[in-house]
Parts: sequence; structure tokens; C-alpha cells
Amino acid sequence: MKNVKIENLDWVSYKEKTEKGQCRIILPIGAIEQHGPHMSLNPDVLIPSHIAEQVAQKSDNMLVAPAISYGYKSQVKSGGGNFFPGTTCVSGSSLEQYVYDVLLAYVNHGNREFVLINGHFENSMFLCEAADKLVKHCELRNLEVKVYLLSYWDFISENTIAKVFPDGFTGWAVEHGGILETSIMLELHPELVDMDKAVHVEPATFPPFDVFPSDPSWVAESGTLSSPVDATAEKGRWILDECIEGISRQLT
Repeated sequence: MKNVKIENLDWVSYKEKTEKGQCRIILPIGAIEQHGPHMSLNPDVLIPSHIAEQVAQKSDNMLVAPAISYGYKSQVKSGGGNFFPGTTCVSGSSLEQYVYDVLLAYVNHGNREFVLINGHFENSMFLCEAADKLVKHCELRNLEVKVYLLSYWDFISENTIAKVFPDGFTGWAVEHGGILETSIMLELHPELVDMDKAVHVEPATFPPFDVFPSDPSWVAESGTLSSPVDATAEKGRWILDECIEGISRQLT
């Protein structure tokens, strides 16, 4: 396998690969966030990082930057909320500025195209702001820079969803810590998943509004928004294969 991870390169090799803008830089961005008592805190980092590396392996001109592990605040109706121990988040402005600074550093190395692979739903709009800010800054310097922003779950087809959820899909809104993420982690990092601790919960239901401060009673004590108990590594393999293939196809 090729060495596609920037942090594993020496600086001379990195310079040769990037100084003329011939590489696309893939930047995984996730979060440290509880995913139930059965799983580690880092699926939102590990999943986009793996996908990034596999996509880069299929290309002759992609390198993977070290992942940004801290994401925007977990929200109750998408991530269980910011009050669970271990969930460690930053403000939107901090995330936006940090991603912008990292991308700008890579621009200054000579890179001109970037792919942001998001693994944490709440990050999305702040990544948009960082990308837009970078492009506008570079325009003032007469530099042509392009940023692709994607979330890996957008590449999961209805056919795959039907295979993963043969009894019916309860919806993306309640998949935090559920079958999808747990299955992927069982395929990638089974040592970080303990299905004996998986808790069955009914899919969460929420009122049509948010409230601050957040109300912990809206979320099951497990922290998951749906049940992970039917997760399997095979399901994770189906999901990953489709995401990697789909993202690779879109970027070639």
C-alpha cells in the first residue's frame, strides 16, 4: 500500500509531492463524542479517516492530512447533547477558524485542491464557512483554490439502507450510536466496540423545537438515539465499500 498519510512523510518527500499543487489534500474532520456505553468516543474521527485513506489509495494524486478530532458542540437531536462525560466539543467559531488556518497552511505549501470529509453532522455549516473564507482570501491573492466538502453518509444508497435495515429504516435523525455507526466500527475497530454493553432503545422522538439549556430527559440514558443491537461487521462492510467507491468516483 502507498504511504498516503502526510504525517508519515519526511518534509522533502512532502515538498516534492505538493509544491506545484499536483496533489489533492484530504482532511478528515470529526468529533470526540459519546456513542453509547458500547462504543468508544472517536467513531466520528476514525470513520472519515479510514474512508479518506482508502480513497487516497485509489488515486495517484491524493494525500491525507491528520484528522481534526474536535468538532462543534453535540446537539441533543442529532448527537445526544453536550452534557455526557467524554463529549468534548469546541465552539463553531473556533472550529471554523481552526479549519481555515489548517487549510491556509496547506495552501502556503503549494496545495490548491482540498477535500473535507466530515464525520460529525454538527460540523457541517462551520466547515462551509471555513471553505468559503479560504476561497475568498485566496482570490485576493490571485490563487485558484477549490474545496470539496462532503459527509460520508450522503453516499449511502437506499439499496444499502434496505439491506442494513430489513425491517425498515427509522431515519437519519436518530442514527447517532445506532446500527450504522456501530456496524462500521465493528468492521473497522472491533476492539473498540463491546456489544455486550449495547442497550436497546426505541428510536428517539423530539418536539419540533430546540431548547437551551438542553434538556437531558430528551435523550435515553445510554446516549444513543436508536438501538445498536442489530449492528454487524458485515453491515459495516457494505456501508464502507459503497462510501469509498462513491466518493472515489465523484473525485475522479
